[in-house]
Amino acid sequence: MQDLLGSSLYLLTSSPTAWIVTMLVLGLLVGSFLNVVIHRLPIMKEREWQEMARDTLGPDLYNPPRDATEKPQPYNLVVPRSACPKCGAPITALQNIPIVSYLFLRGACAKCRTKISIRYPLIEFITGVLSAAVAWKFGFTWYCGAALVLTWALVALTVIDLDRMLLLDDITLPLLWMGLLLSVAPTLPQFGLPVDAHSAILGAVAGYVSLWTVNKAYKAIAKQDGMGYGDFKLFAAFGAWFGWQKLLLIILMSAFTGAAIGIALMIAQGRDRKLAIPFGPFLAAAGWIVLMWGDRLMALYWHRAG
Repeated sequence: MQDLLGSSLYLLTSSPTAWIVTMLVLGLLVGSFLNVVIHRLPIMKEREWQEMARDTLGPDLYNPPRDATEKPQPYNLVVPRSACPKCGAPITALQNIPIVSYLFLRGACAKCRTKISIRYPLIEFITGVLSAAVAWKFGFTWYCGAALVLTWALVALTVIDLDRMLLLDDITLPLLWMGLLLSVAPTLPQFGLPVDAHSAILGAVAGYVSLWTVNKAYKAIAKQDGMGYGDFKLFAAFGAWFGWQKLLLIILMSAFTGAAIGIALMIAQGRDRKLAIPFGPFLAAAGWIVLMWGDRLMALYWHRAG
């Protein structure tokens, strides 16, 4: 067993291809789990909020939603077992192999043949490809593990925000604390990451305060919020991970892309200027790009600016 472990470790450290392929497979498996997180975590939080409302208001004032009148069954990331939403047939291990099972089942439930959304294998595929890209960029280093966690969290945040327009504290705040903790770890000179504690702390504060201030100004003019507090926390997390120096680059990329897509949607669908578009996905995409090519983009930016 020890010989097998040693041989596997040697292969991963000596062969970049083996490391990338391994992280690709791991990313596909994590993507399958992220599908569960994306679907269940918002529901778990809604139930938690309902319980808080009931405890705060009391039975006389609390008016529960229709589906919350009965005592809820245990519901978390582990139970109940995943099943077809129409016929209730449990999804077996063989039917849960990333991408392969979807293709084998031809995108339908094995029992009732109800169509399965293409988004499930798509999330698995995207997570796998992004994980392989991170493995290619950082190689067999300790920071690669941290970068993978950030990548997986950003995938979950992006899809949840697209679905619910929510950036949950359960993901954004751990990312913020993780970025701050990484700032006291040894820096890898070839990547310039993680940043020093001074840059990380200032980045976290600047990230939150800057978007909070912009939102307050917008609310004073438009009489409504322009973005949610989850956006502030995610931007603060990026400040902790990459330092205050890269915040301007992240916000410029995300704002430009968000504005371009928003204008395109208004033109294509004839919607008004009050069209609500989640900002989190653009922020997450910009943050991941900075993770991968931040220094190169900063050098290009200052070269063009100069």
